[in-house]
Amino acid sequence: MDWLDAGLNEPLIVVRAIHFAATAVTTGALIFRAVVLEPALRSDEGLCAGQKGDKLRKQSLSLAWIGLGLTLASGAIWLLIEAASMSERPLAEAMSSSLLLTVLQQTQFGQVCEIRLLLSAVLAACLAYHRFGLVDRLALGAGLGLAAAIAWTGHAGSTPGELGNLHLTADALHLLAASAWIGGLVPLVLLLAAAGGDRAFAWPSLTRNATKRFSTLGVVGVATLAATGIINAWILVGSFHALLSTGYGRLLTLKLGLVGIMLVFAASNRFWLTPRLTRSSGNELPAEVLHQLTRNSVIEIALGFGIFAIVGMLGMMHPAIHLL
Repeated sequence: MDWLDAGLNEPLIVVRAIHFAATAVTTGALIFRAVVLEPALRSDEGLCAGQKGDKLRKQSLSLAWIGLGLTLASGAIWLLIEAASMSERPLAEAMSSSLLLTVLQQTQFGQVCEIRLLLSAVLAACLAYHRFGLVDRLALGAGLGLAAAIAWTGHAGSTPGELGNLHLTADALHLLAASAWIGGLVPLVLLLAAAGGDRAFAWPSLTRNATKRFSTLGVVGVATLAATGIINAWILVGSFHALLSTGYGRLLTLKLGLVGIMLVFAASNRFWLTPRLTRSSGNELPAEVLHQLTRNSVIEIALGFGIFAIVGMLGMMHPAIHLL
């Protein structure tokens, strides 16, 4: 990794990447449930009240539980690694309660961890008692907070003054948009796979409705990512010269390249496959279109997880604007 001009902590990169991906899946599943699944189910009262509707709801809840579990586990490991790094002690010694308490109470990273742990507890309670409308809304709020709060653990959290407020706002919105798009793709793929693999489970009208709604959500997410990404790049990179001549800039360029590839698949889904699916009629979904939608979405998820790995590295490097 000499081309990055940086010595990086590989275990921390892996943990951060897993944590970002798990948080995105957790929040994305909740956004998908609120914005895509529930409205699609309500459009068909029979499905909304039936056992099959309950099955889809349980599927989204299970995904949120899995994501939350991975978020908590990776977050705990991240805290331990950071404590060891801050104290310059071996990882085994960093597990002492006194050191962890110091990090939690006296550092911004630790305080953000405490807030996110509280949000995780609220979310877990809401997932356990999910049959009430108000609880579902509280769960969504906790999930959004869980993702947005990551902004305070990175470069945005250390940017001072009015610029820092702009940076934090942009970064938080960036994280939420990424969760809605990449994290939301996971429950969409599960729905598409069920529709393609089990004709009794397909419910063509539901699949068409959910796919169309997610397509709209994706457009909003991509637009938000683009706008906030420009702001973040302006603050952290500052110039095209820095983008090309620093390790941070080159890694950011790689991230932008992966996003560009994702956009190609997303555009194919949005402008070619989704209209073909929604224009189909009757009780049969076009199998080839369904297969291509599922395949493209899986590729988007894989690219998105690769982007999370890059973000895990970028957060550990000096911004390009500080290196010139």
